[in-house]
Amino acid sequence: MINIKIEGIDYQVEEGLTILDAARTCGYEIPSLCAFNHGECNQGSCRVCLVEATGARGLVASCVYPVAEGMEIRISSPKAVAARRHSVELLLSNHNKNCQQCDKNGQCELLNVAQLTGARDDAFAGAHSETYLDRLAPALVRDTSKCILCGRCVARCQNAHGLGILGFQNRGFNTFVGPAENRSFADSPCIQCGQCVNVCPTGALMEHSEIDKIDEAFRAGKHVIAQAAPAVRAALGEEFGYPIGTPTTGKMAAAMRRLGFERVYDVNFGADLTIMEEGTELLKRLTEGGTLPMITSCSPGWVNYAEYNYGDLLPHLSSCKSPHQMQGAIIKSYWAKQYDIDPKDIFVVSVMPCIAKKFEKEREQEKVDGIPDVDAVITTRELARMIRRSGILFQRLPDEDWDADIMGDYSGAGVIFGVTGGVMEAALRTVYFKLTGKEHDPIEFTDVRGHDAGIREASLDINGTVVNVAIASGMRSAKVLLDDIRAGKSKYQFIEIMGCPGGCINGGGQPYVRPRLLPNEEDNILDTYKEKRAKALYSEDERQVVRQSHNNPQIIELYDKYLGEPNGHLAHKLLHTSYAKRTGFNEIAK
Repeated sequence: MINIKIEGIDYQVEEGLTILDAARTCGYEIPSLCAFNHGECNQGSCRVCLVEATGARGLVASCVYPVAEGMEIRISSPKAVAARRHSVELLLSNHNKNCQQCDKNGQCELLNVAQLTGARDDAFAGAHSETYLDRLAPALVRDTSKCILCGRCVARCQNAHGLGILGFQNRGFNTFVGPAENRSFADSPCIQCGQCVNVCPTGALMEHSEIDKIDEAFRAGKHVIAQAAPAVRAALGEEFGYPIGTPTTGKMAAAMRRLGFERVYDVNFGADLTIMEEGTELLKRLTEGGTLPMITSCSPGWVNYAEYNYGDLLPHLSSCKSPHQMQGAIIKSYWAKQYDIDPKDIFVVSVMPCIAKKFEKEREQEKVDGIPDVDAVITTRELARMIRRSGILFQRLPDEDWDADIMGDYSGAGVIFGVTGGVMEAALRTVYFKLTGKEHDPIEFTDVRGHDAGIREASLDINGTVVNVAIASGMRSAKVLLDDIRAGKSKYQFIEIMGCPGGCINGGGQPYVRPRLLPNEEDNILDTYKEKRAKALYSEDERQVVRQSHNNPQIIELYDKYLGEPNGHLAHKLLHTSYAKRTGFNEIAK
């Protein structure tokens, strides 16, 4: 510990902290654009957090300048206050200030810090640098007129995935952030995960909204069916003032019903269906000599990465579609027949924590007889926008159940799909039963659990069959496992890979984690939000009477009455897909 002074008051702080972090531990919040950056990219380039400090020559950026023994820090001196205001005014001078039309309105960190510093939007007038608007990709929108060159997106892409999709281009006044050669996201090897969107402080990077598609479907008189992914329930409440990690399953179903959807289903049913198909596929590979290790295929961001970078390993991927695509296919086949509705008149909307799902639904391989399984994908954030614009008071909604016809039941195994390790655990619960004829006791496979990015592994002896498994989230971690497979050194039979660090709970379409905008949360929320969202899903798993996918009665009925058997002919037609080596979205979209 070292001794410092802030505004003339003595404090002891940990050696090695930046002035910004040291001030927070002492009860000060220096206005900055580093407050919500998840540890990404402290370059000090924006100069918003300037303070006076003894031992320094002039003002210093508190986010990068370390404290020292005996340092005296002035945050509220006239010189520091004026400098911070001018820094924000310079950012505003080159910023597209169409706040009313911006989807980030209410969540914009630039607007927040402008209010804190008292910045004037017309303090500096002059030319604006050339801007670029990229709306070609189905998942992401890039608008450089709103970019403040903070570099967070560049760092997140590199730190989470080891990729360099985004970077600084040109110099000086002409600098902008974008893919190499200023290509569209549609023409670059971007995996469309949306992690860059999660850390962008403004509206420079956003998901491609599909709310207008849903509005048009309602106007056209379509049978508009909604289905929501497991991770959405663990985060939607944050948009309406609930603490992080509060499950809002019942209110979410009630809100979606009031938005006018004809049916409201839980994609947990599709997750159970995925386990039946994927578990059977794994067993066949284990017993009949198929390509091992088999790798999960639920995460479209991961699938994109594999197609771009590991085309030679595509036979290792499970051929299963992701849960929402499977469920969409069932809605437009089995459900449509039950109600005598033409599939072309059905409009399936998936509510996802994932931006890459917007891309996934566009793939030709995700159609059956030319009809897409899913017609629109909206994120958790987009669902919240629809709820707010409709005047629905979310906290006053009753807790309602999902529609129960045909696909209303789900197991606890389906719920935990939203957490890294959850797909693996759900699959192991069923694979264990298929190999032994009895349920695993205890039900949980805790060795594969953990909300952090990285690699976890476990070995299970199931009736003499040793199954070595591994789990990775984030492509930086996945690359280690993939390189071992390519080198012939992998010891695993089954691998789960998720595109976003921590899994779907940390997807690119989830609510922004902004401590200053969440006044009821503790200071370390950036360290614990994934853990809290994961806990919400694990707690729902524990509350379920049925906790294994193969025991879901409606899944059993679906196979008995319609599909026949897992991995059978009809199941393959509806529920399985294929992959192809590629270089960009446009290549496979054609």
